[in-house]
Amino acid sequence: MSLVLIVGCGSKTTPSSQPDQGGKSTAEEVIKIGGNFELTGGVAEFGKKGENGAKLAIKEINEQGGILGGKKIVYVGADNKSEAGESTAATTKLITMDKVVGIVGPMTSGNTLAAIPVVTEHKIPLVTPTGTNSKVTVNDNGSVNAWLFRACFIDPFQGEVAANFALDTLKVSKAALVIDQKGDYAKGLADSFKKTFEAAGKEVVASELYVAGQDTDFRSILTNIRSKNPDIIFVPGYYGEVGMIVKQARELGITAAILGGDGWGSGPIVDVAGKDAMNNTYYVDHVASDDPAIAEFNANYKKEYNQDADSFGALGYDATKMLIAAIEAAGSTDAEAIRLALETTSGFQGVSGAINIDAATHNPKKSATILEFKDGEKVFATRVDPK
Repeated sequence: MSLVLIVGCGSKTTPSSQPDQGGKSTAEEVIKIGGNFELTGGVAEFGKKGENGAKLAIKEINEQGGILGGKKIVYVGADNKSEAGESTAATTKLITMDKVVGIVGPMTSGNTLAAIPVVTEHKIPLVTPTGTNSKVTVNDNGSVNAWLFRACFIDPFQGEVAANFALDTLKVSKAALVIDQKGDYAKGLADSFKKTFEAAGKEVVASELYVAGQDTDFRSILTNIRSKNPDIIFVPGYYGEVGMIVKQARELGITAAILGGDGWGSGPIVDVAGKDAMNNTYYVDHVASDDPAIAEFNANYKKEYNQDADSFGALGYDATKMLIAAIEAAGSTDAEAIRLALETTSGFQGVSGAINIDAATHNPKKSATILEFKDGEKVFATRVDPK
């Protein structure tokens, strides 16, 4: 999800830009919320599910009587086509033509970064469901992007969560790292894991590198790791390479637990690695569909869309509910009042966990989910709270 997608122009309003059922399309009687999602293009699966979650949240609020004294919410959607340039154009259209009071989306970090100059210029709050890159909310110089917020935790936090799970639940003391040397996502998670793991007095016994999209034979680095006999191997990559690494590790007789980040959930990892190889593996995610705490949301999502919910739908739902709660807390549709309400969000109960926004970074402090693979199926293992 930390993809940096670039180039593109123009935007396209989807049929979902029409007023919601029962809503009157006049500025005085409705409140417009925009959705800038990847509805076509390379990551359309992410965007469609995020938009589903957003629309379900709005439907539920409208059915409960709306907000600000009974005003209905109208969802206005725009397709960024999975391209950064299109995301900029979609954001411009939602603000200048559709007159939205806030925006939910995009899903990827690259498309979210492309929206920042527009929302900053026009002073309209944006909440990304899954843009995990730290630069979405905080610039290189440490200044906060005033109009940007997120419903998900950031990349480095996943490394911390993974290390705490390894320490507190799996009770391991020796770890090995396998890192994509050109991937900021992998390096960020690995650095955070190592820092947390070693701070607990435990040892990282090996750190091996590969190049995603280029390397397919990992036996040499895995043989080096096997000689160090770690209790756990942390592999914070994406499903294609990770699947091959897991498969080859098991073929070499490595039985240690293998752990990763949410990149594992971006594709059919079991098809690459094989069911048996994936036993005793775990990864960090934002939500698990079989987590008992979100059973009601899952049922409502499946009833609405005839498909199971996942983290993209859940975070699209949470991001929208966060924005709506901020509008209600502000008591108006004034953009600055909404921004301040988002910045001081505390104790917001989302389906992905309780969310408290850090005013200095606009990042949420929240729990993460650990999923475990058992006989080819991923199942809820536990929630890990921030420390």
